[in-house]
Amino acid sequence: MSNDDRLIYLLSIAQQALKDHTNRTLADKGGKVTLAQAAILFLLKEKDRRYMSEMGQVIGVDNSAMTRLVDRLEKAGLVKRQIDPENRRAISILLTPAGRKEAAAAMTVIKRINEEIKKDYSPAEVDAFKKILGGILRKFKAPSTGMSVMQSCLPRAAGKKIASK
Repeated sequence: MSNDDRLIYLLSIAQQALKDHTNRTLADKGGKVTLAQAAILFLLKEKDRRYMSEMGQVIGVDNSAMTRLVDRLEKAGLVKRQIDPENRRAISILLTPAGRKEAAAAMTVIKRINEEIKKDYSPAEVDAFKKILGGILRKFKAPSTGMSVMQSCLPRAAGKKIASK
């Protein structure tokens, strides 16, 4: 066992390495979205007509980042904004048919990466890892807004990047 107790550092660089690997793999497989953009598609596939603020809370990004992510998805034809008929000041986000197709392709890639992560570990080790990660989320996650990443489709899931501007 290692004496390296820099858990925050190790988690941080592991998370970044995994995010970079996933984004590269999505792009290599012809995908049009990043991991963060795929997370939005997954949420909309689970329940369409969500508000950006709701999705931002689930995936852990602020309103301005969420706006940029949705702008890119809309520009690519994967989502569309629609005025909420019950509250004309509110705008909900809808998944387009192209967005459904992209979500399915991204899900395939992400499932494969999840299997790759587990490959060299026993089921007991994977369960212990999930227990530790779940414990970290429970201890340090900001107060809940009624939804959490653990409840969303991202852990069950969760290409070429869409232009940044």
